Amino acid sequence: MSEDQKKQLEQQLWNIANELRGKMNADEFRDYILGFIFYKYLAEKMEMYANTILETDGITYKEIKENSEQGKEYIEAIREESLEKLGYFLKPSELFSELAKRGNGNNDTESNFILEDLQEILNNIQLSTMGTESEEDFDNLFEDMDLNSTKLGKTTDARNKLIAKVLSHLDKIDFQIDVQTHGRASQRDVLGDAYEYLIGQFASGAGKKAGEFYTPQQVSMILAKLVTTGKTKLKSVYDPTCGSGSLLLRVAKEVEEVSNFYGQELNRTTYNLARMNMILHDVHYRKFDIKQEDTLEHPQHIEHQFEAIVANPPFSAQWSANPLFTNDDRFSQYGKLAPKSKADYAFVQHMIHHLAENGTMAIVLPHGALFRSGAEQIIRKYLIEDRNYLDAVIGLPANLFYGTSIPTSIMVFKKCRENPENILFIDSSKHFERGTQNILRPKDIEKIITTYRERIEVEKYSYLAPLSEIHENEYNLNIPRYVNTFEEEEPVDIAKVSAKLKTLENKMSDTDKELIALCKELNIDTPF
Repeated sequence: MSEDQKKQLEQQLWNIANELRGKMNADEFRDYILGFIFYKYLAEKMEMYANTILETDGITYKEIKENSEQGKEYIEAIREESLEKLGYFLKPSELFSELAKRGNGNNDTESNFILEDLQEILNNIQLSTMGTESEEDFDNLFEDMDLNSTKLGKTTDARNKLIAKVLSHLDKIDFQIDVQTHGRASQRDVLGDAYEYLIGQFASGAGKKAGEFYTPQQVSMILAKLVTTGKTKLKSVYDPTCGSGSLLLRVAKEVEEVSNFYGQELNRTTYNLARMNMILHDVHYRKFDIKQEDTLEHPQHIEHQFEAIVANPPFSAQWSANPLFTNDDRFSQYGKLAPKSKADYAFVQHMIHHLAENGTMAIVLPHGALFRSGAEQIIRKYLIEDRNYLDAVIGLPANLFYGTSIPTSIMVFKKCRENPENILFIDSSKHFERGTQNILRPKDIEKIITTYRERIEVEKYSYLAPLSEIHENEYNLNIPRYVNTFEEEEPVDIAKVSAKLKTLENKMSDTDKELIALCKELNIDTPF
């Protein structure tokens, strides 16, 4: 698929989304349109897989007569293989294309009633996984798609008409998930990218709420490139505040293979979105483990360590800071818990605990986390002086993130550092494209990554700070202390300025004389 075709697919899906939206907020209609796209994807993949199984029998999945004895035998055999391979099952009559056809009436103004059928099918997808390995991955996956919501229409008929129309439009788009190209991304990747595009579009319209589920792609790319430096394959990648899962999937694009994806997300709706995103990107259900819970209060991957960890946690969030946590292995060795009003370092400590000895972690934090005193200073000192885990501090421009305009930073940690004698500071705060929301250009991203990987000093951009200097600064990591970006103003030639002022004064005097003469000629008072 060419870039133009990819953009066309994205635009088609966005147009359909806007048709569904009506008066709904961006974060409300997001759940419906992404759910419908996901259902279509599951159905097409199911049909493709079943057709492969039936190839030797000379029939297609849609040709099976479900109520016949032979049809029942076919369906049962396909069900077993599908649950093993795909993790779910759909009957021929439950395929997206079949439901879309049933929803079409005799003309554009009529539609057959399909709401109950659609609700039953979505329930059946989940029920098909009961008692199987994939049960948790599909549990209540469609719970945010309330087909009886008055937001879709005041009456049942109005809701049915809108949904039938959207399904019909989606049915006309060929996702081509079975097409593979040699040496390039498959169509599944293109569809996944289109899905990511939609999530990004929804984020731009969701305001402050967008930060709960989406990290801007350019920031995700930086984090992914940082943690994959020197790696071509990863055994595991983990995001303790995974949102829609986009950051985990971005890491996978930087290496040849990721064996397993792990994540945890507090928000239930966003947790559902993350699981859909994984499956739609063709990540097998056995290869991802996304949990829904509060990461700091109730961690779900207690015994695991990960080769790559990335996170964009909520900035300076509140947490319990329960004194019992001083006995928790994640926090006990530091002597201090992160402040109750600012959980930034609680996330850092949690991630450090789960970082493998050969791993790298990168976390986005507000600038205050670099220099605030008290418990946070004590935690910074322990990480740098006692453990020597901090590898780099990278300052980003302001106004990159949805819902906040504050400048942010990235802290990179390693347990086995190749350069333990210093810490790299990068100030990229002035390298961006200005807009309503600022953007990091490809060249800005490339400069950050190249500077980090080559570990070089660039005037007014980067600096290798010896640990002794960090100690002298009492573990204050404020970037301007290390990277001098001060631009000297050009010297002013006072004599030249004085001469220019004298010339201007003479011109003004001549102009005044001309004005006085003109006023006398017109026999009117002068303005002086």
